[in-house]
Amino acid sequence: MKHHYPHFTNVNLSEWRWPSFSPREIACKGTGELLVDDHALDKLQSLRNALGKPLILTSAYRSELHNKRVGGAKNSRHMQGDAFDVRMDNHDPHEFEAAARAVGFTGFGYYPKSGFMHIDTGPARSWGAPWSKTATGWAAESARQPESVREDREAQAAAGAGVAGAVAVAAEHLPVASSLLGNLAPAAQLVAVIVAALFIGYLLWKRTR
Repeated sequence: MKHHYPHFTNVNLSEWRWPSFSPREIACKGTGELLVDDHALDKLQSLRNALGKPLILTSAYRSELHNKRVGGAKNSRHMQGDAFDVRMDNHDPHEFEAAARAVGFTGFGYYPKSGFMHIDTGPARSWGAPWSKTATGWAAESARQPESVREDREAQAAAGAGVAGAVAVAAEHLPVASSLLGNLAPAAQLVAVIVAALFIGYLLWKRTR
């Protein structure tokens, strides 16, 4: 059954039964006029459900006037409301076509250079050059390897353990160090503390490289 609306805003949304598509998506892009083909939209919704991902429509219904403006075929199925142009950006074209045929679409137009496929429920036919199949599948992306210890949590944990160990050792020998420093003049004590701090800082820096 088909329903004609002067404008897609005239649709009673409570009667619209295709949840993945809005009247605006299906309406003529040039005039807003809408021709709903229940049979074709049922198949479009079934295709959306089967693929489990959005269908990006660049063209659905076209008024006769708009079809002329965009250079559509004289007897384009878009004017019948049972044709849809779907972007392939988020689909494998071969899987998409197989799923479209499975739910009942019979007309296929291939536009790989433009990145979309035409599907309709008209007579069985096809045109254009189909997407080529690659000889091998896409290579799996390997896990990113850390470039330095700062990006490696395990290395960071190990470095942290090393720092903790160094602090523990320093604390263990703190009394001895204090007694040795006590025998030095105040100025010499200050120099010794600075040198020791710089040395420990250097060791920690090397550990985290």
